[in-house]
Amino acid sequence: MAAGHHEGHQQAQGRAPDGQNSLIQQRYRLHELIGRGGMGEVWRALDESLGRRVAVKCLKPAGHSGHTGDAGFTRILQERFRREARVAAGLQHRGVTVVHDFGEHDGVLYLVMELLDGRNLLQVLDDSRRHPLPVPDITDIAEQVADALAYTHDQGIVHRDLKPANIIRLSDGAVKICDFGIARLGHDIGFTSRLTGTGLAMGTPHYMSPEQIGGGSEVDHRSDLYSFGCVLYELATGAPPFDLEDAWSILVGHRDTEPEPPRTHRPELPVELERLILDLLAKDPEDRPQDAADVSGRLKAMRAAASASALAAPPAGLPSWATRLTTGSPARSTRAHRVPAPPQHEITGAWSTRALAAAAGPDTLAALAARHTEGIDLGRIGNWRQAYDLHTSVAAARDRAQGTEHPDTLASRHEAAFCLARLGRIEESLRLYEYVADVRRRVLGPDHPDTLVARHEAAYALGRLGRHLEAHQVYSAVLAARERTVGPEHPDTLHCKHNLAFNLGRLGRAEESYAKAVEVADARARVLGADHAETLVTRFEVGYALGQSGRWAEALDTYREVAAARARSLGADHPDTLAARYETGICLGRLGRSADALTLYEDLVAARTRTVGSADAETLRARHALGVNLGRLGHWDRALAEARDVAAVRERVLGGTHPDTLVSKREIAVGLGWLGRWPSALTVYQEVAAAREQVLGPTHPDTLTSRNDEAHCLEQLGRTAEAQALYRRVADQQQGAPERL
Repeated sequence: MAAGHHEGHQQAQGRAPDGQNSLIQQRYRLHELIGRGGMGEVWRALDESLGRRVAVKCLKPAGHSGHTGDAGFTRILQERFRREARVAAGLQHRGVTVVHDFGEHDGVLYLVMELLDGRNLLQVLDDSRRHPLPVPDITDIAEQVADALAYTHDQGIVHRDLKPANIIRLSDGAVKICDFGIARLGHDIGFTSRLTGTGLAMGTPHYMSPEQIGGGSEVDHRSDLYSFGCVLYELATGAPPFDLEDAWSILVGHRDTEPEPPRTHRPELPVELERLILDLLAKDPEDRPQDAADVSGRLKAMRAAASASALAAPPAGLPSWATRLTTGSPARSTRAHRVPAPPQHEITGAWSTRALAAAAGPDTLAALAARHTEGIDLGRIGNWRQAYDLHTSVAAARDRAQGTEHPDTLASRHEAAFCLARLGRIEESLRLYEYVADVRRRVLGPDHPDTLVARHEAAYALGRLGRHLEAHQVYSAVLAARERTVGPEHPDTLHCKHNLAFNLGRLGRAEESYAKAVEVADARARVLGADHAETLVTRFEVGYALGQSGRWAEALDTYREVAAARARSLGADHPDTLAARYETGICLGRLGRSADALTLYEDLVAARTRTVGSADAETLRARHALGVNLGRLGHWDRALAEARDVAAVRERVLGGTHPDTLVSKREIAVGLGWLGRWPSALTVYQEVAAAREQVLGPTHPDTLTSRNDEAHCLEQLGRTAEAQALYRRVADQQQGAPERL
């Protein structure tokens, strides 16, 4: 999904002053209207001078008549606009939208800004049907907004109209504030509405500070902090603090009424987060946090405390290496344990302490180490794009200061590869892992832990690319080295054996996969305990292998045991618990117990929506399974409606040709067929087949399945000759297709 700079959530309808494809200042070609609000219109455009895609905000839409005959007013307005636009253009911070250019064209004031790929927070909330955001998302967004406000307030700039529609979350997790200076300019232009009979200039009443309403006190940066508190309240509860019937009641609420504590609406919110929100919503500016840097510090402390509380001490009697184990990992995780680079006093040969001192001063090395850690922290909160950029920058600096083959340089390149994997750039990730592994093998030795970590990650990337035979070969070699160097029950050895079991399943070797997974689960249970997160991850894999072997009743028992253990240790709504429940539903469906599966998936959809939102991939997976079981029970009208909803969200979030989107579209066609609407079903089947052929190729099994679907639909429509021809074509392609492992 490519989204631009949005002013509001209204659907854009209408034309620019000169219409679509018009050219502003012989440079900016307007292509598509992407937003409209009280301040004007926002267009997706092309900067033809630089070949750069941009967003153009036109601040005086055609037809605005206020003061058009007053030349003096126009000159004052233009000067004020230039002054405010220069301020906005002078802001240089990762959390503030970049303003490239500004000017006036045929009576229209315009700003040229970076085109953003993301959704504003109003849209994010609307996408989730006004469900509050997960706490980690709230604190991540809040910390980024606070950092941006700290920067702008240090420049002496107050936003004055901070609200969800002016805060954009990009697809890589970064957050940007837009429209600095625009609120005050809008007041001068006359775009702001006024409350009847009061003469009170009004921006967006849900987010206005008491001092903005009263008009009797100076509005400073603390007004932005109040608005920020309103935004956080809405993200945390799903509604702003004073969500009343009319604008006047809202304003009176801001001025005179204490907000209900957020935990009255959402008891599981952390107390510290509620306290911060209520502090920001203090009526008197003197009672609020006095600067955004203070807010940012409190948020960082919350994140640090949350990270610390997530780490559980190992049970008594465990070996020393067990202290590096985490309390949990995603279901079916194949991530290798990461081994930190050796301390500098252990580095020998070309990287002795004396050599390091000669290459770069200790302050430089300490600064690079701090930036490396910052990159890891960015990754922990999901800002993978920023983390990748930072690790790449640090790797280049370490290369210059310490050398291409220094372990610290390679550690930064290793982290950059991990970020690439999380960004979905698997081919690039694999190449970088293979490079790091090759250099470490040569410099540190083939059995060094860091060498084996890089090779393990490369095997994982090969598996994600579907190259399971190559992944199997690498995993086998790494496993042999780990058994030789650290023993058969070391966590890294067991982790590798777990991944080997996972990969064997993907090679179709279900019995071998099952045997390996049982072996790892038994070893982890002996060392860590039956309910330890690592043990449960492997027992989850045992369940998968049982399902692959058709032993669905045994798989059902295994998944139920894993789900119950995870609920006890992690909580009923933990992602790993819900993953086990999802697989339990699959087993129930395979055993013909669709009514039980339907009940389970209804509960699972509610839990996923509550914890991660309605547009999350796992929520959509659960909704897809819900629709499948509705169909199995003959509820085809409901099944079709569910499939259409899921397909629409997946297409918007993932794109029209993503495999998950196409699976949902195929489910639409299945529903249409069962309802006897074969012409409509044929159209959808053909769309899915064409997309799969384009993306996967004409002989891919999924493409051939879709062509068979299409042929079956033609049969139902009485177009027998076309159906038989298509069946023959599929058969020929299956015979000529290379064998797939």
